[in-house]
Amino acid sequence: MFQIAPYDRFPPLALAPGQRVFILTGAGISAESGIRTFRDASGLWQQYRVEDVASPEGWAQDAGVVWRFYSERRAQASQCAPNPAHVALAKLEEALGDRIFLCTQNVDPLHEQAGSRRVHHMHGELFRSRCERCDAADFVDEATYFSIAAIPRCACGGRLRPHIVWFGEMPLGLDVIANELDRCDLFVTIGSSGAVYPAAGFVRQVRSRKGVRAVYVGPEGPDNAGSFDECRLGKAGEVVPGLFVT
Repeated sequence: MFQIAPYDRFPPLALAPGQRVFILTGAGISAESGIRTFRDASGLWQQYRVEDVASPEGWAQDAGVVWRFYSERRAQASQCAPNPAHVALAKLEEALGDRIFLCTQNVDPLHEQAGSRRVHHMHGELFRSRCERCDAADFVDEATYFSIAAIPRCACGGRLRPHIVWFGEMPLGLDVIANELDRCDLFVTIGSSGAVYPAAGFVRQVRSRKGVRAVYVGPEGPDNAGSFDECRLGKAGEVVPGLFVT
């Protein structure tokens, strides 16, 4: 039976030996660390049209504007630190090992900075770049490029672009994600709005299998709240440290 209530009205989630856990994190967990989000009216997005900085069309029209935006995001994110929710998930990984799959919609490195070593960034990573033209591997890149003349070029001659999944592009590793969704016993979403697909549809995929429990954590119910067994309302930094019992 569906339940939605403040988090302190629910008992911790007791994890049985061998149980596999899929965790999806969204913008809410990073916002608590100060990362400016798409929905934040005072955030970096306020200064730009999404179409201009987060689409292949925007890149083709003015790569300099795109890089200026992501350079500002890099500078802002570098001032942020993991919060207790990130730390708690890193500790959970230590306890569960490969029985936990941490998938994030976020492009910041806060999970890794907290100590998580198995993080799947389905929308790419802010501090990585790749060639716009060839199949050379993406690489760590913490530089900032504030003009089109400053954009480096690959050995093939193509410009470097942010290693970010833009609107209209396919999220990374959907086959890996699908496999982990099919294997998990517990599905937990933390701080995701439930409005962005395909991630918003993950909970329905797991609920199609008998016996899989689905739990949401966030300050308010998501758009897809009815797809969960429970919505535990509260900030991630307050809820997640006491969410699991191993």
